[in-house]
Amino acid sequence: MTPELRRSLGVFDAVVIGLGSMIGAGIFVALGPAARAAGSGLLLGLAMAAVIAYCNAMSSARLAARYPASGGTYVYGRERLGEFWGYLAGWAFVVGKTASCAAMALTVGAYAWPDQAHAVAVAAVVALTAVNYGGVQKSAWLTRAIVAVVLAVLAAVVVVSLGSDSADFDRLDVGADVSAGGVLQAAGLLFFAFAGYARIATLGEEVKDPARTIPRAVPLALGIALVVYVCVAVSVLSVLGAGELGRATAPLADAVRAAGAQWLTPVVRVGAAVAALGSLLALILGVSRTTLAMARDGHLPGALAAVHPRFQVPHRAELAVGAVVAVVAATADVRGAIGFSSFGVLVYYAIANASAWTLSSESDRDTPVRVTQARATTVRVTAGLGLAGCLVLAFALPALSVAAGAAVLAVGVVVYAVRRRG
Repeated sequence: MTPELRRSLGVFDAVVIGLGSMIGAGIFVALGPAARAAGSGLLLGLAMAAVIAYCNAMSSARLAARYPASGGTYVYGRERLGEFWGYLAGWAFVVGKTASCAAMALTVGAYAWPDQAHAVAVAAVVALTAVNYGGVQKSAWLTRAIVAVVLAVLAAVVVVSLGSDSADFDRLDVGADVSAGGVLQAAGLLFFAFAGYARIATLGEEVKDPARTIPRAVPLALGIALVVYVCVAVSVLSVLGAGELGRATAPLADAVRAAGAQWLTPVVRVGAAVAALGSLLALILGVSRTTLAMARDGHLPGALAAVHPRFQVPHRAELAVGAVVAVVAATADVRGAIGFSSFGVLVYYAIANASAWTLSSESDRDTPVRVTQARATTVRVTAGLGLAGCLVLAFALPALSVAAGAAVLAVGVVVYAVRRRG
């Protein structure tokens, strides 16, 4: 048995960590590709992504309260569906999110010092790994500061955009350019901006009173993020319109420039860099905890299951993840080549919803989960809708992303089969 991690996160810290993951660099860049896919149906795509994210969040919260251990869906799939499904979820998360870490580190570099993006990316990974090594409470403190800065920048963008003469709310109307496929693809692109609530569940072993804290923190963090995203999307869309927004590479910067607030452009760039730091911090936390859980079960080297005796963090897993991310960030530009990560995250949440579906049949009197008939119906509806939504969005992604994601999962299946045979 390996030592458990220290439970030090309350509701506020759990919400902040979730927000640090969700209110990240995605909102600074995702609106452009989503508008390109959905056109004037951008807000429909955002609404669809929010509904599916809510279903996933409720499934994850119920499972995290039932299994308050590090690892998130890796643990839930293993306990509810069997070892293979847990492993597949863990594989999709660790491999996909490691690439996402490198991409987010490069995003920090691109905004902070474009000519030295790789060097800045490596420095960011090293610094945040050191913060995480010092304990999850230090990570929570840093995330508070990051979230405060990012929210202030986003609030400035909204106020400036909506208060300008360039704002035209007729641009919010849904036009003839909208198609079902485009809205689905936009929902798939925007969904990942909501995915940070899983970080709360992944850190289940470090949350105080998880049976009460996690079900409160997850929907609260998701609700705050949704309000922020709607405000930002409405303000940017009203200034730029769907066509110009779809062509924008830096939508928020373009919006404040169109609104006549040139002085705010460098502030938006700083906000994007800080937001990317927040996402990177939360990603490293999540990947290291899933790595810890998989190492405990022998799917990864057992040495990675060690817990630091003083800081009570999975220090070897954190160092290993940090080292891999730093090497990738130093040698490759993976910002445009992580479509498999998007596919993998949706598979990860599909397994979470399938695991939550089984909770509705829980009848053991000794279990802390008490399911009335009404609650069982609610569990099935949210889990079923979340499962269907994840699968639809996964296969609505561009064909290259689907092929790359399926290939990565296939490699994981081969590794699992070889390990089992051995």
